[in-house]
Amino acid sequence: MTLTLAKWTVAEYHQMIAAGILMRRCVELLNGEIVEMGPEGEFHAYSSDEAGEYLIYLLGERAKVRQGKPITLPQSNSEPEPDIAIVERLGKNYREHHPYPENIFWLIEYSNSTLTKDLEVKSKIYAAAGIREYWVINLLDREVVVFRSPTDAGYESQ
Repeated sequence: MTLTLAKWTVAEYHQMIAAGILMRRCVELLNGEIVEMGPEGEFHAYSSDEAGEYLIYLLGERAKVRQGKPITLPQSNSEPEPDIAIVERLGKNYREHHPYPENIFWLIEYSNSTLTKDLEVKSKIYAAAGIREYWVINLLDREVVVFRSPTDAGYESQ
């Protein structure tokens, strides 16, 4: 027997959110599938928060630092919530939509329990969307994996 999963568009995902269907659920949309997000432990929360504050100070008015907020990648029907997204300062435009790939400079994920998802699934989604730079901070091994040079098949540089 072959199972067929129902796939969702970004618009349908937004309708579910607006209707309250996903209320109290910690989820993100990846390749049209609604995926549970793991809980954020103390070390993860501390590390990403400190890095976000430092980047806000460092970048000043040159870019907007969004922490734990969605980005919209329409071509893959994905709306992940990276720990940190460095994006264009578009002000009130973000009332109407989350940052699109063309608005994103750099994404950072802090990872321990979701390392495989962040290194394999999300890296492919981000590369196909043309995200120029993606970092995974591996909290288990205390290393940084830097992805650059996106292609439709994945990043050329890791």
